[in-house]
Amino acid sequence: MKRILQLLGLFWKPISLNAAFFAFMYALGYYCTQTEIQLHLRGAVPYKLSASELFFDVYLLCALLALIPRIVRKWVRLVVAVLLYAIALIDVFCYVRFESTLTPTMLMLFFETNGREAGEFLKSFVGWDLFTSLVGGVLLIALLHIVWSVLRFWQRRRRWMGPRLSKPALLVGNALMGLLAAVLLGYCTSECWANKQAMMRLLTKQNLGEVEHELTTREHAILYLPVHRMAFSLRANQLASQQISTLVGHLGEAQVDSCDFRSPQIVLIIGESFNRYRSQLYGYDHETTPRQLERMRDSSLVAFTDVVAPWNLTSFVFKHVFSLYTVGDKGDWCDAPLFPEVFRRAGYHVTFITNQFMSRAGEQVYDFSGGFFLNNPQLSNALFDERNQRTHPYDDGVLADYDAMIKKQRHEHQLTIFHLMGQHVDYLGRFPRKSRRHFKPADYHRDDLTEEKQQINADYDNAVLYNDSIVDQILRRFEQENAIVIYMPDHGEECFNDSMGFYGRLHSAEIDRRLAREEFEIPFWIWASEQYRNTHPYGWMAIRRYSQRPYMIDRLPHTLLFLGGIHTPLYRKELDVLNADYDEHRPRLLKGKTDYDQLRIKK
Repeated sequence: MKRILQLLGLFWKPISLNAAFFAFMYALGYYCTQTEIQLHLRGAVPYKLSASELFFDVYLLCALLALIPRIVRKWVRLVVAVLLYAIALIDVFCYVRFESTLTPTMLMLFFETNGREAGEFLKSFVGWDLFTSLVGGVLLIALLHIVWSVLRFWQRRRRWMGPRLSKPALLVGNALMGLLAAVLLGYCTSECWANKQAMMRLLTKQNLGEVEHELTTREHAILYLPVHRMAFSLRANQLASQQISTLVGHLGEAQVDSCDFRSPQIVLIIGESFNRYRSQLYGYDHETTPRQLERMRDSSLVAFTDVVAPWNLTSFVFKHVFSLYTVGDKGDWCDAPLFPEVFRRAGYHVTFITNQFMSRAGEQVYDFSGGFFLNNPQLSNALFDERNQRTHPYDDGVLADYDAMIKKQRHEHQLTIFHLMGQHVDYLGRFPRKSRRHFKPADYHRDDLTEEKQQINADYDNAVLYNDSIVDQILRRFEQENAIVIYMPDHGEECFNDSMGFYGRLHSAEIDRRLAREEFEIPFWIWASEQYRNTHPYGWMAIRRYSQRPYMIDRLPHTLLFLGGIHTPLYRKELDVLNADYDEHRPRLLKGKTDYDQLRIKK
């Protein structure tokens, strides 16, 4: 019997040896879980398993501390407590000041900050008002912890430890508390085990793309504590740093033999989340792209009919579109040069104007993953001669950015890359709702959709229509130039096009014919000015002739090299859709595994 009581008492020992630490760390964690809620999500609530999973986490930490000899334990416990309070303060501070908990981008910006910038930051964002904000709650818990520790130290110095129980009573008491702790631990373990497994999967991924893809699955980890978010941010930055190092290591290796500047002005417009079947160019019955349709009818725009994206995630697409690596090649995307560097070495002035990829404190991991290599100072300087410095509420802001750049200087040979917000969710936020809300739910006959979904459906088309106006304004700026423009979105988008009643993207789903149609098939077209068509009659004829070829946009850099007249060993004619020797039978692997053309055969 005594042995059983002793065994039960072992479950209580981690808490009894670290009682104050357990209580205050639990209070700190619970405070953070209940106050830091995702403000941008309607109806957001605290993590529902926070109480039970927090017990598991703090108990496990105390169990590890209990294994350390007593003389060392108190110092290790002090260091751990200071770290956890510091991380919580940083996390809650970010939440208060930037409406976002700690993210990989915030950590990256911190690492890139020098002493002067840090001083200016503290002066701007740290004030007495923080003490009355949620940050004050963390400070209060820390203060109470300090007061308690001082009182306990004073008690021990006075040798007053309160009344002591007899050994039998102590044995029974520890056993009862151990039984309670064991029951709680068993329950909490069963509740949170799936999330712990998901955390292990997330933190052990070997590249940033795998991390992002893991976060798109339904079973992805909930990083519900500040220390989890710090660990994830450190891991994400470590993985980003590895790929940055590889890319930087390849700088200067891109060989350019010569350049005849076949196309003086090349423009690449990268859109966002564009379902091909919501464009009039591909038969949609609502007037969402009237300006593009008009240009197609006057034969200045050629729409390609069989184009897919390699992924349905922006970051994956950007890595593959900017790299001369192509899906199916050996190695990784960062093992090959990026095409803007090749253009710069050939003598083109390269301009990048983005309305998404700017390092911002509250940036989500998806934007971090897509833009980290473009925002790295060393790589950015190698890739671009010029780029904008801020994002805008709507895409008309990129027009103003371009106009300001051109006003300073116009370059004879230029590659201009526009990256739009396009139809990125939330669709209502992608266009000026007061002046550009053209479509209404009444314009659709969708009895299968609720009133709210009908409005979302209409606003998607409003975003497409607004995008059409922005794209047309870009084309107008090159009508008097010897210019060729390529338009493509990064991927497609679901928006109630079938009976699923769904909008957005199904990242964790198995790719079938329906999913490929909605999320991977994309609009893709080439426009050329009158001057370009007159000076490149055979090239324009080839564009029209080859517009029905099967194509995947990871091969785009090779087409761009051809259009630029850049002679380099990096160019592969079998990947250039405008070359007579283009390989039409090369598999188009969606997410690197599903053969798109085989899906079409099975339909």
